[in-house]
Amino acid sequence: MSQPLLLEMKNIHKKFPGVYALKGINFTLYPGEVHALLGENGAGKSTLIKILGGIYAKDQGEIFIEEKPVQITDVTQARAAGISIIHQELVLVPYLSVAENIFLGREPRQKNGLVDFSLICSETQRILNEFGLALRPEAKIAELTIAQQQMVEIVKAISTNAKIIVMDEPTSSIADKEVDSLFENIRRLTQKGIGIIYISHRMSELQQIADRVTVMRDGEYIGTCAVKDTDNEKLIAMMVGRTMTNYYTRTYNECTETVLRVDKLCSNKVHDVSFELKRGEILGFAGLIGAGRSETMKALFGIDKITSGTVELMGSKIEVKSTQQMIEAGISLVPEDRKNEGIFPTQSVQFNLTLKVLKEFIKGVLVDSPTEMNITETYMQELSIKAPNAATAIGSLSGGNQQKVVISSWLATHPKVLILDEPTRGIDVGAKSEIYIIMNELAKQGVSIIMVSSELPEILNMSDRIAVMCDGTITTILSHSEATQEKIMQYAVKM
Repeated sequence: MSQPLLLEMKNIHKKFPGVYALKGINFTLYPGEVHALLGENGAGKSTLIKILGGIYAKDQGEIFIEEKPVQITDVTQARAAGISIIHQELVLVPYLSVAENIFLGREPRQKNGLVDFSLICSETQRILNEFGLALRPEAKIAELTIAQQQMVEIVKAISTNAKIIVMDEPTSSIADKEVDSLFENIRRLTQKGIGIIYISHRMSELQQIADRVTVMRDGEYIGTCAVKDTDNEKLIAMMVGRTMTNYYTRTYNECTETVLRVDKLCSNKVHDVSFELKRGEILGFAGLIGAGRSETMKALFGIDKITSGTVELMGSKIEVKSTQQMIEAGISLVPEDRKNEGIFPTQSVQFNLTLKVLKEFIKGVLVDSPTEMNITETYMQELSIKAPNAATAIGSLSGGNQQKVVISSWLATHPKVLILDEPTRGIDVGAKSEIYIIMNELAKQGVSIIMVSSELPEILNMSDRIAVMCDGTITTILSHSEATQEKIMQYAVKM
């Protein structure tokens, strides 16, 4: 590209205690360009973006916007410089409305100094209409699905008239139709000269939306190339430092013994859900957002009340009354919403990893610290959790490493049935491969796994059988040998 640069970040360095997060990173962005930023979790992508957004201060390096040097030391300065960031973890205020969140911190006011709520709502409605979103400006954020909240974040960022918009995993929680709408709006923005920094672990999206891609690994700049001049295999090799020949690892075994039987389960959100789970089986649950997959798991785990139907574990009927009861029975659930349901962000890796197995190292008032540390170190090693040490606050880790801690915490309970709800959401290709290996090993050891996933390649390659849901119920169950993307979508859509 021959036009002047919109953004240039030169030789950016950043250190944290025990971690050299960025080692001389270079990054450029042109007006009207979508520049993808790739790298495994822990590569430094989020740190670089937080420096651009004024959340972290750089230790060394220079930042230029429209070829003029700028100093960004806080979020206000970043916003004034025309930078808007949509973070991977949502930062909306749940008890405020859609309109209040979109205009938070920049509310128009009446002559008497009070916030002009009428103007906020009307302007929000105009933006929502422009994006084709069927949301009410008055609706509380807490009432919305994760997918809807993600779209509000996107609208909020775009509504600030920013020159540079960073999108960190913007499609991780939205349906294909919403992805198409997002890409359409991204193209509208680039036509106006706005530059987009696009972070995603979904390689298939790059060919659709990105112009160039920069790859980072272990805090270092690896290279930049035009998307049209590369392919996924080359990019993955740049990201992980090697060619990955076995992305999905799965050994299919004959599964005969029934461990879990669910018959005509109903809650306020799902109805007549029936299936069996075999010993050592991975049973995938597929369907569109809102089909009832996560809601089925929440009912089964005791989060949502079961109104009718039966649940049998190892041949014995269970009255599902609480999550603690289900954990003690041998059922564990890795939730979809890691931030709000999976971790205590200010607590340590060790605290989060061992919280569910306190009885293994606490007797009365005595704490067996060596046993606690042994549990922590075992799973940190087995799942390759990248952290300076076990005392590090989990909230300071990358999203992928946080997810691996959550999975470890449930594996430590030695479950008979492990429910994984979107287990690789927001996780890089290397970490995904590691989790697939772990899932396969658990299945070989006889652990029965239910995997809810919105990624069809993941469902097709890791499942023994696939239960497809639509409108709150199971429409079919397919074997892995007969399942295809076309068959799954056929049963996932209302006819």
